[in-house]
Amino acid sequence: MTGLILVGIALVWFAGAYLLYGRWLTKTWGIDPKAQTPAVRKNDGGDYSPASRFTVFAHQFSSITGAGPVTGPIIAAMFGWAPALLWILIGGAFFGCVQDFTALYASVKNEGKSMGMLIEQYVGRTGRRLFLLFCWLFTLLIIAAFSDIIAKTFNGFAAGGTLNTPGAQAATISMLYIVVAMGFGVFISKVKPSGALKFGVAVALVAAMFAVGMNFPLYFDVATWRYVVFGYCFIAAVLPMWLLMEPRDYLSSFLLLGMVAGGVIGVLVANPSINMPAFVGFEVNGKPLFPILFITIACGAVSGFHSLVSSGTSSKAVSNEKDMLPVGYGAMLCECMLGVVALVVACAAASNGVMAKGTPFQIFAGAIAGFFEMFGLPGGFSACFITMCVSALGMTTIDSVARIGRMSLQEMLKPGEGQEASAPVKFLMNNYVATIVTLILAYGLCLAGYMNIWPLFGAANQLLSALVLIALAVFLKVTGRKGWMLYVPMVFMFCVTMTALAMSVYGIVTKLAAGTFVLGIDGLQLALALALMTLAVLVVKHCGRELLGKEDIAMAEE
Repeated sequence: MTGLILVGIALVWFAGAYLLYGRWLTKTWGIDPKAQTPAVRKNDGGDYSPASRFTVFAHQFSSITGAGPVTGPIIAAMFGWAPALLWILIGGAFFGCVQDFTALYASVKNEGKSMGMLIEQYVGRTGRRLFLLFCWLFTLLIIAAFSDIIAKTFNGFAAGGTLNTPGAQAATISMLYIVVAMGFGVFISKVKPSGALKFGVAVALVAAMFAVGMNFPLYFDVATWRYVVFGYCFIAAVLPMWLLMEPRDYLSSFLLLGMVAGGVIGVLVANPSINMPAFVGFEVNGKPLFPILFITIACGAVSGFHSLVSSGTSSKAVSNEKDMLPVGYGAMLCECMLGVVALVVACAAASNGVMAKGTPFQIFAGAIAGFFEMFGLPGGFSACFITMCVSALGMTTIDSVARIGRMSLQEMLKPGEGQEASAPVKFLMNNYVATIVTLILAYGLCLAGYMNIWPLFGAANQLLSALVLIALAVFLKVTGRKGWMLYVPMVFMFCVTMTALAMSVYGIVTKLAAGTFVLGIDGLQLALALALMTLAVLVVKHCGRELLGKEDIAMAEE
């Protein structure tokens, strides 16, 4: 088997999924190109800000494409390339893309409300509070994990005290991205350039930032970069969307799409051989294929976090309902394609069925950099470019998550209709205070290191997808739309994730019995795992009542 065949199969499959299944969903549920979207009706220059189709697509794609589509498939290749590929293809088309699109669709059809507020409207206030608490705890895990990854990527000092020049160069470019993005946002707002001019200016700015970053690397340690990254999270969470996040995501999209295109073209040209077996076994290194495969490959197949972006930020920028399909369904397909490329290049880099040494990012970065060098680009530039792409994967995720975390806390504390919030609640609901509280708790988790957070993050992420799918099924039923296409994904993901969380809890309890339990790390993970499982059961209980209905519940009890 060769990489060309696998990438070719994926391209045809994803194109068919978009043109056939994606368009069928829009026809089944209905869109109105002439309707005013929430971004237009409620334009406040802050959270609600209408943008062009590509701008919203760039925001969605940049925000959802974190470390998952690279890390997950490479780790999951231990079961063989076939199970991983099948889950990306099937999960992406029928699970992940459907969830992302439906969350965006439901939010746009309901004044741009987030998933928590949608649950209140169609399920009830208790369901909303439970879901938002789950989401808020989940955002803490994301911010902590990705901030630690970014800080270690930017670390200017490698083992032994040697300089990590590619990381330091990427750090400079990333800092420039923040400042330049704000200037670019003002330029777009004041000048209102044409699409061609906007594109040309963006390309020139990206080239200039790379030129400066390559020549003026910033050498700081991990601790310093943690402070800087959390400072950026605060700024991104409180500034208007048009001023920082949207222009930054637009500029970052050139990096991410360039990385995906470089990987696809590189595989098509080089046509590398796959040096991993198609299937290894149902249990590898003591880890069962079910549920580990479906938890390991999250963002490349289905990710609950994506629904928070779809309903939390993207829905407030969509200017025409026609844009929902390319933004919701199309952006996820691009991420799935990145997952396939990561799987192919990692399996091609393997030797006699043994994966190459190094972290998933190191394996992926080495292969993609090799493709760029094959195209004639200098090795130093290729290393810096890939390192920058890796950091962009995280930076464009944590800024959205910091904002979503702030909004989740605010919406969770928001009193019911006709009720007045107390003074302490009003204080906590302040944009700046809610952001600071969220980031302080996330920083505490960050100190444990992303490797200690990642397993819990993966399980919680997939469990969130199950909760979102059942809530969206309620929305579709209440509004008289077909929702059966969500039933299999939501049941499957709930079973997978509850099994994985139960295994995690068992593993932590085993540490306690063996005397290797660390309170600061294992204790926090145990508390979060139990809290997430409890909240999930309560959310499913409340949503299930609405989904089945009184008559259906009576029949089920009989």
